[in-house]
Amino acid sequence: MNLFKKTSLLFVASFVLASCAKIYHSPDSKSVAASHNVIAIIPPTVSINVKEYIDPKVLKEQQKQESLNFQKEMHSWMLKRKMQGKMMQEIMDIETVNAKLSQAGYPEKPMTTNEMCAILGVDGIIGSNYSLSKPVTEGAAIALGLVGFNGAATNKIHATVSIQDCTNKKLIWNFSQNYEGPIGSTPLSLVNQVMREASKKMPYLQKK
Repeated sequence: MNLFKKTSLLFVASFVLASCAKIYHSPDSKSVAASHNVIAIIPPTVSINVKEYIDPKVLKEQQKQESLNFQKEMHSWMLKRKMQGKMMQEIMDIETVNAKLSQAGYPEKPMTTNEMCAILGVDGIIGSNYSLSKPVTEGAAIALGLVGFNGAATNKIHATVSIQDCTNKKLIWNFSQNYEGPIGSTPLSLVNQVMREASKKMPYLQKK
């Protein structure tokens, strides 16, 4: 059962910012990020809030699949920026990341970010959390639109992206933002929007 249709990023423009971004960066975030040679994007933590009953096993599998989808999109997004010369760090491929974590027992065995640093052998880790909900169904949104409520949101997402320095074992940057999407929007199309907004302050990205 697929709770959210997966489409291309054609609908990214339909997402709107529902709140001001909250951004934290340590005083030495830029210098620490510049010292990183290899970084890894770990599997995002995804939670899905559904109104109707769904088998817990099915929901867990859906969250696992969305985590992999989001991880792939984040990885592709950052690789593109690296190809554009906007960042210097090497990005560990996600197959290697996930294989190493799986061999260590993750996700069945909970791990801290610092433990993941040791397992992956990288300088920095990009972690993320996505909380997804559908306050209004697509059908209800269409009905509301017919009576004049064109702003009905069919997807609401809270996204957090962070960077952990593995050498000093500390958080050096964190980005948090709420988004809403109308008819046609999908949680997966959110990733590009999240990374677009987050990159404005992300210490890895260099302005051209």
